Amino acid sequence: GLIGISINGVQGAMVEINSETDFVARNELFQNFVKNCSNLVLSHKSDINTIKKLPFPNTGRSVDQELNNNIATIGENMNIRRAEYIEVSEGVLVSYIHNKVTEDLGKLGVIVAIESQAKDDQLLVVGKQIAMHIAATSPKALNIDDLDRDLVEREKEVLIDQAVSTGKPKEIAEKMVQARLQKFFQEVVLNEQISVIDGETKIKDIIKKLSIDLDTDVMIKDFVILKLGE
Repeated sequence: GLIGISINGVQGAMVEINSETDFVARNELFQNFVKNCSNLVLSHKSDINTIKKLPFPNTGRSVDQELNNNIATIGENMNIRRAEYIEVSEGVLVSYIHNKVTEDLGKLGVIVAIESQAKDDQLLVVGKQIAMHIAATSPKALNIDDLDRDLVEREKEVLIDQAVSTGKPKEIAEKMVQARLQKFFQEVVLNEQISVIDGETKIKDIIKKLSIDLDTDVMIKDFVILKLGE
């Protein structure tokens, strides 16, 4: 299958459409279907179930009917799996496609929303680096507070069990866990991660420096990442 990205100014959308084999990803009919679906998500800011009922451009069929038509034509099962919509009030959206098969279509897609009053060209270079970083590290959240609390609790329990199993008293184990949790946050939280571009600076510090250099506030508002088949 393929990940498709559509961006129009401060609005962006991404879809994942699955097929049975890699061969279909090189099919022009399938590629056109993915592109149109990502454009529909962009224009309607909607989820998959809504998108499936919309008219598919220039066909007289709904998206779902066009999907079934493609299945019959290509001879392989396909599935519109998920969609993401992202926007920023002012600033830029920067996308990155990994394993690209054609423009805005590939195996992994990232869109990062950078909010700022700075000029677009002043934000795009750093934005592209951060998008590539996200593709490489697959962060689970933008900030620590955004992390799924169940995920954090599960990680904490595992770390406590590991510490206790080495013979440490529970109160000592819990103190050790706090330090190890910080390491966990550095692995899964975008703003806490070390940039893969320079290997030494946290993402939040890159943004802080950019704000100083441009003499205006810059912040990562949000990001989305889709990996094919994940």
